[in-house]
Amino acid sequence: MGLIKELVLLPVAPLRFTVWVAGHVAEEADRQEFSQEAAVRKLQEIQEARERGELNEQEAKDLEAQILEQQMARTQRSSGE
Repeated sequence: MGLIKELVLLPVAPLRFTVWVAGHVAEEADRQEFSQEAAVRKLQEIQEARERGELNEQEAKDLEAQILEQQMARTQRSSGE
């Protein structure tokens, strides 16, 4: 039965491969964008922008809170898996 299934699905193999690759690329992008290292880097950039006067105190606090919320949600998702 497995051989017949594979033969029937053979014409859509390139599509299945493309979907598989896209899923892995999305996972890697998500991992890089929302990793702890990325969060630390973003927090440092916010602090530097605050020191240069590009962000006021409230804007900086809002951005920091957003980053911390993303990290907490990512941690909850990864612990729930």
